[in-house]
Amino acid sequence: MKKKDIALIIVIACISAAVSLLISGKIFGSPTNRQQQVEVVQPITTDFPQPDKAYFNSSAFDPTQPLSISQNANPNPFNGSGSQ
Repeated sequence: MKKKDIALIIVIACISAAVSLLISGKIFGSPTNRQQQVEVVQPITTDFPQPDKAYFNSSAFDPTQPLSISQNANPNPFNGSGSQ
C-alpha cells in the first residue's frame, strides 16, 4: 500500500465515524429525552386488616374439612370394581 492509500483510508474512517455519531444521536436521543414518569408504589407493611365478619366467622362453612355424604361400600373406589 502506498502512503496515499493509508491517508485515504484514515480520512474515510474519520468521516464515517462522524456520520455514525450524528445518526446515532438522532436515533437514540439524549438522556433528557429518555426520562419517563413511573407510578410510585406504596411500601409493603406487616399490618394486615381483619377480614370481614360476614365471610370469616366461627360458624361459617370450612371447605378444608372432609365432608361425608353417605357411607361408601367400596373400600377402594378407584380400582373400577365394587357396587355402584
